[in-house]
Amino acid sequence: MPPKKVYAVAKGRKPGIYNNWPAAQSQIEGFPGAVFKGFPTIKEAEEWMKNPGFGKSAPGSKSIKLNEPVSTAPKAGEVTIYTDGGSSGNPGPGGYGIVQVYGEERKEMSGGFRLTTNNRMELMGVIVALRNLEHKNIPVSIFTDSSYVVNGITKGWAKSWRKNNWIKSDKKPAINPDLWGELLDLVEPLKITFNWVKGHAGNPLNERCDELAVAAAKGKNLPVDEGYKG
Repeated sequence: MPPKKVYAVAKGRKPGIYNNWPAAQSQIEGFPGAVFKGFPTIKEAEEWMKNPGFGKSAPGSKSIKLNEPVSTAPKAGEVTIYTDGGSSGNPGPGGYGIVQVYGEERKEMSGGFRLTTNNRMELMGVIVALRNLEHKNIPVSIFTDSSYVVNGITKGWAKSWRKNNWIKSDKKPAINPDLWGELLDLVEPLKITFNWVKGHAGNPLNERCDELAVAAAKGKNLPVDEGYKG
């Protein structure tokens, strides 16, 4: 499914249809009861605006009311971090994107490499976010559309691989041990949860991470991913 490119703001500072997330975000961030939704086309956004929240949803899209307890929305008292990563060609030029939210603070980060893989960039997004984490004594929630990253941590795969000198249960070498090792070290002292979210499904923070990652992968003079063993 192609990424959402249009955002409809039904309730915000200035309701309307916006063709990029930063423009839509400025209308809803901090606005009580804001209602918005991502769509692949202007036509679908216009139809939804006629009866927001009640009409037929575009495939994969999702409404979010910021004053309601939505599990993927930033929560008070914790750091919410969204990450995404990918490469063009796999392997190929790749990038990662990060959006971190804590209270009224918001930070975006991104980076890219000239030759890497999807999974390395998914891992790198989380690693860079945690390297730069300022609030280390409060709960952290990671949201990513990479089941590879989520399962590697929550199911204990990465810990098991490291314990067995980076050999998996099938006796094959674990891939990306350099990144998994660093991620395990970063996670160890934190109160942290990993959550999987569906990619390209209208979640604005996930969509923004995707935009950052794609832009980073297209950057000029990208550095070498020293850990990639192609």
